[in-house]
Amino acid sequence: MAIKSSNLFLAVALAIASLSFPVSVKADTVNARCDVFPKGEDRATSSGACTFSQRQGGVSIQLENGRSYDLLPVGNRPGNYRDQNGDAAYRQAGLGDRGQIYRLANESIFVYWDTSANRQNSGNRNRRAGARRQPEAGTTVSRLSDLVGARAGQAENTVKERGYRWVKSDDSGYGYWLEGRTNYCVTIRTEEGRYQSIVYTGGSEDCKK
Repeated sequence: MAIKSSNLFLAVALAIASLSFPVSVKADTVNARCDVFPKGEDRATSSGACTFSQRQGGVSIQLENGRSYDLLPVGNRPGNYRDQNGDAAYRQAGLGDRGQIYRLANESIFVYWDTSANRQNSGNRNRRAGARRQPEAGTTVSRLSDLVGARAGQAENTVKERGYRWVKSDDSGYGYWLEGRTNYCVTIRTEEGRYQSIVYTGGSEDCKK
């Protein structure tokens, strides 16, 4: 009798597991728009529709040209990943509720929840430069562009002297600064002790997230 009860319990457990399995692996997928920037560049090499998926902490991004990115979480630190090649990748603040930024080894992906085809073409930023009130996220800060490649310890004072105020840094090598004359948020990425990129990432609120 005990054996039959045990078998019955096992059968019920297997049945529940088979019913719940599809639910646990179902990904949350949304349509979005993605801009892809080569490392250190402020001009997108691709811009268009994409799909964005999240599942159990992992992220998948599928571009309309067929290229895809699969990011798996690393440790217990939110926003730290390994991509499909095993390289480090990071989620960065800067777009607020408009989207998310992912920094990869050789490029950056800006994911926008607004799927409108009329959104500014990131591949031709200069066309609206005169009318733009705030630089598009990912645009190189021209007043600091000469510091890209400089040693961080030596260049930090120069950044301050040019009117930028440090706000915070994270474990991924990104430092957030406010531009004094505009109050725009500027992100400086440091790698191996040198500044790798210096770009705008939004308004002052984006530096505090």
